[in-house]
Amino acid sequence: MREFLGIILGVLLTVAVVYVHDSMATSTVASGSTASTSRQIVNWDVASAEWGEVKNNVRTTWLKLKASNS
Repeated sequence: MREFLGIILGVLLTVAVVYVHDSMATSTVASGSTASTSRQIVNWDVASAEWGEVKNNVRTTWLKLKASNS
């Protein structure tokens, strides 16, 4: 149980640190040629779209499982 909790905590901590880093990173448009030194790690628009697809797939699978058990 401790190992599972440690894995979950590690994932959450990693995502939080990356989010904080990306929120402080400057955009490539604003910085010009020096933007390569402080670029964002994650493309949050793509991550949001992918997360939406994951939620939709989980919801669809859950509905299929509920329908097959009834």
